[in-house]
Amino acid sequence: MNASVSRPTFLLVPGGHHGPWVWERLQQVLASDGWATRTVSLVSAVENPSAVEPLPGMHDDAKVIKQALEATPGPVIVVAHSYGGVPVTEAIYGASNVVHVVYVAAYMLDVGEGMFQMHGVPVPNSLMGLRPPENPDLNLPAGFYDGDASNPETIAAMARLVPQTVRADFETVTQAGWKTVPNSYVIPNNDVSTVAAVEEDMAKRADAVYRVPGHHAPFYSHPREFAEVLTKIANTADATPAQDG
Repeated sequence: MNASVSRPTFLLVPGGHHGPWVWERLQQVLASDGWATRTVSLVSAVENPSAVEPLPGMHDDAKVIKQALEATPGPVIVVAHSYGGVPVTEAIYGASNVVHVVYVAAYMLDVGEGMFQMHGVPVPNSLMGLRPPENPDLNLPAGFYDGDASNPETIAAMARLVPQTVRADFETVTQAGWKTVPNSYVIPNNDVSTVAAVEEDMAKRADAVYRVPGHHAPFYSHPREFAEVLTKIANTADATPAQDG
């Protein structure tokens, strides 16, 4: 990257059930290396279980991300984790300051695709309701971190997870921003989550693919190693945002 161009800011977007807290370890490492970061709270991760319908979905999350992009000066590298890849794909379309997007074990979807549809899950008659973090048919929360449900750190992280709206699980992408923005896909070496079943196929859509140590959230278990990958991406990224078309 040209030294005369300001460093990009990393906009870190969490996956389903998570809040900005999942990025804190990575943020500390990046800050020590001189990188600026910002995060968002996705509204589809519902902290209030008594919230009433209509509950927010993927398109509401995309609006949150767009607002964060508009409020961030200078070039931005968006880093999307897991479900976060869906609203990020929607939000970065036409964003003038996004110079790169990084999908981390994330859903890199095309127009008309939805998250659970990628696993062959039929769309329910109603998109109302909440899905708990622990669902034996879809995900075991320990797989987000190290797969060890007896690890005290993993237990503490699992306790912070919140329900996710069904609407977010199935709403489909209407604009695939990664087609007009330089992009990378990061695959964790030991991902045992549901996403691992489709990661290799989605990574084929990316401009570049990286592999890192760790489980489904490698930036949580291996923040230093993950920061090194982000730094490599940032240092080779063009600081001029891509143009539509």
